Amino acid sequence: MDVPLSWQLAKLAVSIGIVLGLAMVAERVSTRMAGLLAGYPLGTAIALFFIGLEISPGFAAESAVYSLAGFTATMALGGGYLICGRRDGIRGVLAGTAGGLTAWFLASLLLTRFDFTRLTGTLVTLLAIFAFTWLYRHVAETRVTIRPGGSRWPALGMRAALATAIVFLVTGLAHLLPASWAGMLAAFPISMFPLLVILHLTHGAAPAATVIKHYPAGLGALLCYALCVSLTYATLGLFLGTLAGFGVATLWLLGWTRLQAWHAARPATDT
Repeated sequence: MDVPLSWQLAKLAVSIGIVLGLAMVAERVSTRMAGLLAGYPLGTAIALFFIGLEISPGFAAESAVYSLAGFTATMALGGGYLICGRRDGIRGVLAGTAGGLTAWFLASLLLTRFDFTRLTGTLVTLLAIFAFTWLYRHVAETRVTIRPGGSRWPALGMRAALATAIVFLVTGLAHLLPASWAGMLAAFPISMFPLLVILHLTHGAAPAATVIKHYPAGLGALLCYALCVSLTYATLGLFLGTLAGFGVATLWLLGWTRLQAWHAARPATDT
């Protein structure tokens, strides 16, 4: 199917907007919040929406079922990056990227050998979230320090270009692959991976590690989104299904944030 130019331009505009938004959060708020928002349905929403637009809503809904399990491969990418990308500078970025992509591919290769349902795909990723959160418990928290007078536009341009390239690659490959691999690709961290690369390149390995540490906690919103669109794309259509997915994901994220705030306030209350 020939993809209209207007759809391609829409993918370009949305991808760039998401990258710029996450960059501002990471630098002006905190890398912790950026890690949580990287788990919000941003890149995956773009991928699944345009897969449904370019192929069919039914195919996108089926792919979303595999995305539920595919978020486990995304966490494997973060783990591989964390292990291999411990050095600062370009060598650390290249080593982390190689380790992360290798871990993602091997995990995806394993996951695509199973026929997942909504329940089993969700359970696999929930178990992985608990496992990776426990493994990351000793990773230090690091906040990005803005260098006065430093230009961030080249870095933002690089992130935008990388994220856009991933979006076009994912949606393009979806035309050639079965729903299982399309779902794995849709679960690829389209917004988080460029964030890691540029944070690592410009600020060092420690802030990138902080984003990786908090990424699993934000995946609850992604699970809610993928589960919702897998149920609604074929019945409500792409636009209403996407709105419903964002609504459910937002409710989860608000609930999770309140729970964290309550947990953080408990020691002060007890004393």
